[in-house]
Amino acid sequence: MSVAVRASARVVLLVNPASGKGRSAALAALTATRLRSLGHDVVMVAGDDAADAKARLDSALRGSPTAAVVACGGDGTVNLCLQGIAGTDVALGILPVGTGNDIAAHLGIPGDSRAAGDLIADCLATGGARVVDAGRVISADGNERWFLGVLSSGFDSLVNERANTMTWPGGQARYIRAILSELRVFKPVAYSMQVDEGLASEFRIQQRGMLVAVGNATSYGGGMRVCPGALIDDGLLSVTFLGELSTTTFLRVFPSVYKGTHVRRSEVQEYSATTVRLDAPGQVAYADGERVGPLPVEIRVVPGAVRLLVPARMTSAT
Repeated sequence: MSVAVRASARVVLLVNPASGKGRSAALAALTATRLRSLGHDVVMVAGDDAADAKARLDSALRGSPTAAVVACGGDGTVNLCLQGIAGTDVALGILPVGTGNDIAAHLGIPGDSRAAGDLIADCLATGGARVVDAGRVISADGNERWFLGVLSSGFDSLVNERANTMTWPGGQARYIRAILSELRVFKPVAYSMQVDEGLASEFRIQQRGMLVAVGNATSYGGGMRVCPGALIDDGLLSVTFLGELSTTTFLRVFPSVYKGTHVRRSEVQEYSATTVRLDAPGQVAYADGERVGPLPVEIRVVPGAVRLLVPARMTSAT
């Protein structure tokens, strides 16, 4: 679906200075220059941390009417922007400068940030935009968040928890070390999952498993296509449940997630859902790579919640 965006408008650029090994600020400045040359009023926002960035974004959005917010960073920056604009008329643009950029890849946004900036400028100039769904999750501690990509719980979330406590090494090496450490102690999780409660399609699962992923889009973690059947604008969530496996089998299955072929295995179950209630002892949920909070979580899809600065025809090539 295509919607109109004003040809000349106020645009807020939220910059994650840590993204792209420090390149994000310079790339954002290039995009700001391009947008200003087209007559747009551009406001640059950056914070000392996620909380500060969110506060500064909220302050910018309380100012003059804003047509679009552009996330200059990775999936975490996109997720932060989403908290401010989902369910509103403010459009979302993405300059993918992060490590994984799974959301941008799913949408077919160019990995080259200059090309992505040109795409944003073109959409603002022509009034092109695309309406997509978003996920909404509430955790046991009352935290409520939007997500565009994938919400997960289980092995990968515990790896994130472990990595977040580590101070060394940095970058991707930290996550590899966290994976190896978690593998030594991880035990299958006793999950309870309620799908589409109160609807004719309602069902419940109580089963031990390695992980559960609820996808509005297909991938996370830099190209792991954990929910290969997910579509971002079909009004549904795609649920992937990986059942109990030995460590040896899990290691053998794991690489297949990059191609999305893991769903062919008998231990993997796929479902479509509009709502999901997920519970398991001692587990947490992450969405778009960001910590949501402890289980149980209540998840629902909100159709048409986000307006994206990408052409309506554009989709991922994967």
